[in-house]
Amino acid sequence: MTTAMNDGRYAGTERRRDRVEAAIAAATRDGSNLTASAIARAARVDRTFLYRHRDLLERLHTAAREPTGPAAANGAPVTRASLEADLANAHARNTRLVARIQQLEKRLSEVLEAQVWRESGLGATTDIEELQQTITRLEQQAVDVSASLEEREAELEAAREANRQLTRALNQRE
Repeated sequence: MTTAMNDGRYAGTERRRDRVEAAIAAATRDGSNLTASAIARAARVDRTFLYRHRDLLERLHTAAREPTGPAAANGAPVTRASLEADLANAHARNTRLVARIQQLEKRLSEVLEAQVWRESGLGATTDIEELQQTITRLEQQAVDVSASLEEREAELEAAREANRQLTRALNQRE
């Protein structure tokens, strides 16, 4: 009786192993998910069955690593590792693009802000060169006016001195 029970249990295990192998082959052929959960579901066995039978689990992992899809344009097979590498590269590129977009948005915001301030008349004039030329011209005018004022003051002082001398000369004659 014990032998019959063992034979029955062995036969049940073999049937489940056959179903798991068939599920792995079908998933490989169809390009379906090659995970322990998906294969266990397809073979109608518990996941622990796969983990108890290491050879089946290894066969599943080997099938998951092998090319499953059509060959790429250059004829190289598409593998899970190549797809993961492509995904990692896409994530890195996405990160770089997000940073570049933020940089461009910041620059655009600065340019638009300056333009709005200029057009509204509320902000400072951005034509710095023109303002510097005006400042230089006004400073030169101030220097010229100061020099002219000093000349006029000197002439006035000379005229006053001459007037005093004439007044003294007139007063002494009288």
